[in-house]
Amino acid sequence: MSDSVFRKKSVVKAVADLDQSESSHLQKILGVRDLTSFGIAAIIGAGIFSTIGRASVNGGPAVSLLFVFTAIACVFTALSYAQFASTVPVSGSAYTYAYVSFGELFAWIIGWALILEYAVSNMVVAISWSEYFTSMLEGFGIQFPAYWGTDYGSAARAYAEVQASASPASLSANTRELAQAFQDAPMLGGLRLIADLPAGVITVLITALVYVGIKESRTASNILVVLKLAVIGLVIAAGAFYVKPENWSPFAPNGVSGVLSGVASVFFAFIGFDSISTTAEECRNPQRDLPRAMIYCLIICTVLYVLITLVLTGMVNYKELGVDDPLAYVFQKVNLNFVAGVISVSAVIAITSALLVYQLGQPRIWMTMSRDGLLWPRFSQIHPRYRTPSFATIITGVLVAVPSLLLDMQFFIDLTSVGTFFAFILVCGGILYLDAKDLSRHSKFKVPYVNGKYLIGLALIVTLVLVFRSGGFISSIEEKPLLAFFWLTWTVLSVLSFRYNFSLLPVLGILTNLYLMTELGVSNWAIFVVWLVIGLLIYFSYGYRKSKLAPGNS
Repeated sequence: MSDSVFRKKSVVKAVADLDQSESSHLQKILGVRDLTSFGIAAIIGAGIFSTIGRASVNGGPAVSLLFVFTAIACVFTALSYAQFASTVPVSGSAYTYAYVSFGELFAWIIGWALILEYAVSNMVVAISWSEYFTSMLEGFGIQFPAYWGTDYGSAARAYAEVQASASPASLSANTRELAQAFQDAPMLGGLRLIADLPAGVITVLITALVYVGIKESRTASNILVVLKLAVIGLVIAAGAFYVKPENWSPFAPNGVSGVLSGVASVFFAFIGFDSISTTAEECRNPQRDLPRAMIYCLIICTVLYVLITLVLTGMVNYKELGVDDPLAYVFQKVNLNFVAGVISVSAVIAITSALLVYQLGQPRIWMTMSRDGLLWPRFSQIHPRYRTPSFATIITGVLVAVPSLLLDMQFFIDLTSVGTFFAFILVCGGILYLDAKDLSRHSKFKVPYVNGKYLIGLALIVTLVLVFRSGGFISSIEEKPLLAFFWLTWTVLSVLSFRYNFSLLPVLGILTNLYLMTELGVSNWAIFVVWLVIGLLIYFSYGYRKSKLAPGNS
């Protein structure tokens, strides 16, 4: 059985299956500019308009460095994605890459993790869109019912907190508003009717656009990205005049641990670059354009994130940024209400582009998994007129819209990161496999080779010496047990690199992503494990038997 669950699809077969499948009739209309636009649309979404404030509260101005560190981790990963995209130009993203590298079971795990990543990411974006939408309406004097613009859990917790408080007036304004929303909500029997309607409605509308076609989605994305970049340029240019350098001191008020506590929020802001690879089958020249687009969008977005963070933390004290709409908030603080209004209106439009790209990505991963026999055949069904994966798109819309109506944002931010890190690690590891098996000869783009024979082990020794000298080695492992696995992995990679001359950059990608995983909370891992168990039950009850690589099914 172990041989069969790790059965691999060859690079040649992966491309041949594409040519023979119905999905090969997808419209090939995307160029490097369109792909870069999709990448920017996905990366600069809820992260820059919302979660950036949450990360700054604990990390202070030093969160700008966390963006740089996370971007470096993403660069190593993006280069690995780029090589795979040029080798296997198929819409399955990391799922397909794992299939040709590590076999079917790992491919399923990654595909299942990506389903979680894309769905959860879209829920965050939809909820963020709703917050900016209701804020925009208030700016025009329209009071949207608060109980139709939040989730039940947040409102109920706020109400309980107010009831338990001896001094409700001392609680935050947001807490008091949510409690009031809970109290004002209409009743159905004994249940208060509270739901985030704007989040659900925008998800349905975007799903309809994605269903209609890739050409319409491309046009909408390009327009929205131009608007988004214009707004960010306005924020940076206008905000620079109101920066007070004293707000940058202390730069890291809570030390390294405070900065790294925002890793889930910051990393969430970057994960969109892999969504580009899901459109591989709709690219005119995927082997040339996908690698370029991934690198272009990552560089552009990193620069913008760092500048935005420095401007925000320079305009107001970092402690004030724990709000849902930090960009609009800081301009209101300096009495630039016009700019704040422009940001709120533009954010409503601009965040839509991120929602669009994620809604494009998930159905195409399902389509590829279905084409391999691991999911039901309907998921690979292509609409005869619109040339899109129609059934998968509808299911995606339902699975995103319903939870975004009922659950809160922070739950989803924490949930999305574990599976994403895991996918990124396997993609980086896959490059080492391609090199070892001489499959890189199929690649039109290759990760720049730097021999890690001695460098990886030397870096391990130097790092361990520094950590031991600081006296924090044992205490850090006691605090975060996963660090022990990180050091063990680094040791194993050092030995393997010495024996097999591993390429340095993919190894750095593995280590940086693994280290970032150790910064995530236990709840993230617990939920991911539950999700993984559900996925394995589906695989062994259906996918294992129906796989195109199973005996008698090819």
